[in-house]
Order: sequence, then C-alpha cells, then structure tokens
Amino acid sequence: MSKKILALAPHPDDIEFGCGATISKLASQGHDIWYFAFSPCNRSMPEGFEENQLYRELEKSASILGIDGSKVNTFDFEVREFPGVRQEILEILIEQRNSLKPDLVLLPSSFDIHQDHKVVSDEGVRAFKNSSILGYELPWNTPKFHHGYFSKVTQDQLEKKISSIHCYQTQKGKNYSDPEFIKGLARLRGVQAGAELAEGFELIRWIE
Repeated sequence: MSKKILALAPHPDDIEFGCGATISKLASQGHDIWYFAFSPCNRSMPEGFEENQLYRELEKSASILGIDGSKVNTFDFEVREFPGVRQEILEILIEQRNSLKPDLVLLPSSFDIHQDHKVVSDEGVRAFKNSSILGYELPWNTPKFHHGYFSKVTQDQLEKKISSIHCYQTQKGKNYSDPEFIKGLARLRGVQAGAELAEGFELIRWIE
C-alpha cells in the first residue's frame, strides 16, 4: 500500500547523503514522497556560484531519486541560524502535518550536532507525534549514533544515491562526497543488517 513520506532536509543534499538510496527504493515502490529543504545556504556558498545554486542542484538530484519536482518545497532560512527561528520552522512543520498527514518522516538524527540539523530534528519530532519517524545518519555530524533501523538497498539504488550527490557541484571535493566512502558505509551497514548494502537510521518512533 502506498504511503506518504516526508523527507526533511535542513540544507539541500542532507537527504541525499543521509538516505538517498532508501528514498530511491521508496520511490520505486510507488510511495508518495515529499522533500522539504529549509535553507539555500547562500552565505556558505563557495566562490564562483550563483545565489540559490544549491536549490537548482536539488531539482536535478530529486529527479534522479524519483521524486516529483512538484513535491520539492524550499524555504529561505539563513544557514547556521535555525535556533533563532525555531518557532517559525515548527509552524511550517505543523502546517505540513495537518495538510500532508505523512505516514513516515525522515529527518536528521537526534545525535546530529549541527545546530540547524538539531532544530529540524527536535521540531520534527515535536510536530509529527502521530507519524513513524526515522533519523538519518550523517557520520561527520554524529560523534555517536544508535542504529535501531536498517534499510536494505540494492546496488542500483546506491548508484542513484551517488549520482544524486554528484549533482551538487557546490559540494564537490568534500571527503564525504567520495563514492568509495559512500559505498564503504553502505557495505558496513549491510554487514550489520545481514545484507550486501544498507543505510542505517535512528529509530525514533514507529507506528503501524
């Protein structure tokens, strides 16, 4: 049965890095996927790129993962300033809770130490009390992590994750963009899940 899934990204590319292969799997299964990104990160953009470049890259990335472009929503909050607009972000999430009524919400793990990620995680858990919630893994932001849920993925789904990440030319050169790192992490989580490849999540809430 098709389910409604809401993916919350404080910044464009967080979903791709954290759970891109799982999103590709869910899209291939016919689930209704919505992607919300909260900041274009213009203040931290590398030199030589135009304003809102990350959001243009997001459009291409979402398409690769199988997300309908009409279901990608973006906002203009200032990067690294989310704690000061916590209530505004919560109100957006509550509005989406009431209109979308998602079955599953994917958001940053509660272990994530980035200030923007922490706000989206905390307010997401607050807003979506009646939905299943999984916290995706960004290892460079999580000194510790508790894997309570594993999503087995295929080689093709992992390749789509890598292709979606490569849409972000603004992030090119980051060590965690290296395909070998991405494949290695998927193999590690696969071993933990008794599979070839997997993505690991924090199990925050599960409702059947």
